[in-house]
Amino acid sequence: MTDYPFIPLESYEEYPAGEMRQRLNAFYRNMDRRRTVRDFSARPIPGGIIEQALRTAGTAPSGANLQPWHFVVVTGPETKHKIRVAAEEEEREFYEHRASEEWLQALESLGTNTDKPFLETAPCLIAVFLQKFSHLPNGKKVKHYYPVESTGLATGFLITALHQAGLVCLTHTPSPMSFLNEILERPRSERPFLLLVTGYPAEDATIPDIQRKPLEDFVSFIDR
Repeated sequence: MTDYPFIPLESYEEYPAGEMRQRLNAFYRNMDRRRTVRDFSARPIPGGIIEQALRTAGTAPSGANLQPWHFVVVTGPETKHKIRVAAEEEEREFYEHRASEEWLQALESLGTNTDKPFLETAPCLIAVFLQKFSHLPNGKKVKHYYPVESTGLATGFLITALHQAGLVCLTHTPSPMSFLNEILERPRSERPFLLLVTGYPAEDATIPDIQRKPLEDFVSFIDR
């Protein structure tokens, strides 16, 4: 028996099989439209949208419910410029020195390069940090369990919420990303996980002509 309080599961809703399929099919069709975008409009995002999407991210499961994440929302042009300058510097190092030829060939179909104008054009950047530990009010250090997996789940929830709102996203991961700690004044106990660029697509936005794997290529069923 645990000493911690439990409460009844009152939020659960069950649906008839037909409605289950209908809801899931509608959700799949919506998510299947989601595409990563690199051409952004500077059009501002309506108030409250980012906040509500982040509330959704905060509902993600996490190891021991320690919620080991922190999100920094950047909309100011000065800070976005600083991030672009630092990110492009790391990207040049990556493309010119660190990336293998095989890796560069894999990226070729996506049309990526060292120039990242979207970091300034897009109205909103969301820097995602994972926390390996935190401190209680009395100063005691608390270890976080599965912070990478937990932060990844929360980020997936966030991307889904932003898509549901009618926005587009780009997951940007220059490596290393420690410059984000300095620019955004986050403690070294937090590790940058990724930079999520979000907003409306530019009117002339284009996307790579690539396909997703069919179900049978990434799922196995075992019924014994």
